[in-house]
Amino acid sequence: MAAENTPAGTGGRDIDLERPSAARMYDWYLGGKANYAIDREFGKTILEVFPIVRPVALANRYLLHRIVRHLVGRGVRQFVDLGSGVPTVGNVHHVADEVAPDSRVVYVDYEPVAVAHSQRLLDKHGDPERHAVVQADLRSPKSLWKQVRATGVVDPAEPIALLMIAVLHFVPDDDEVEQALVQYRDLLPAGSYLAISHATVDGAQPQRAAEYLQLVQRYDQTANPVRLRSWDETRALFGGFELIEPGMAWAPEWHPEDASPGTGKKLFNTADESVVCAAVGYKAEG
Repeated sequence: MAAENTPAGTGGRDIDLERPSAARMYDWYLGGKANYAIDREFGKTILEVFPIVRPVALANRYLLHRIVRHLVGRGVRQFVDLGSGVPTVGNVHHVADEVAPDSRVVYVDYEPVAVAHSQRLLDKHGDPERHAVVQADLRSPKSLWKQVRATGVVDPAEPIALLMIAVLHFVPDDDEVEQALVQYRDLLPAGSYLAISHATVDGAQPQRAAEYLQLVQRYDQTANPVRLRSWDETRALFGGFELIEPGMAWAPEWHPEDASPGTGKKLFNTADESVVCAAVGYKAEG
């Protein structure tokens, strides 16, 4: 493997280079460097046909920023970011620290390159008492939660914001997603929040929806095929959690007033072009 094709800090170990990775492509769309030639080449073929993918990626990242800032404003100081991906364009702890320097964050991802880069970032710029990263599969909630608790970063008795941003559409099995969410909702202490964003063409303009369905077929060639879900299917993942205002919304329309500096620019003519719906649920009782 050529050195220039290996992101620094990973050593190239346990990395699947047979197929492009959605997480590494996402990093490349956002201008990051934690990606390989196979990811960049496939990403270029995607952008040639679907140039809107880059603003979609930006919109989802900016949504993450707004969710973190909004929940900090609600008093949240603990975050667990599932499917956190590779460090790029403002991580959760960077955003949270801007408004709450006492915040705590645990990153969780399954892909070795994402975990390696996150650890490298935290080694340089993190605080081991407030930031950690673990490698785990979100489809195994109890095992994952045990690893999160073992970091000592979060207090499992205090409210936690569990972030599932643009990750569940990479779990195609509906039963696995539903069963995992039941367990996560149960594991969260009272006063916690669950944030989900999910790819959907439900409610999108027909021409745009058709375009994205073609894009989904392209992702079948990667290590991370996409499963689109409807607004109702995504809403069901919150169970009995009460959705905070504005409820389910297109990503650009979820609390735009909470944008981080420099991220408030308009990326689409209409919000449905983001093809990502989002919501945050509140757990009132244990």
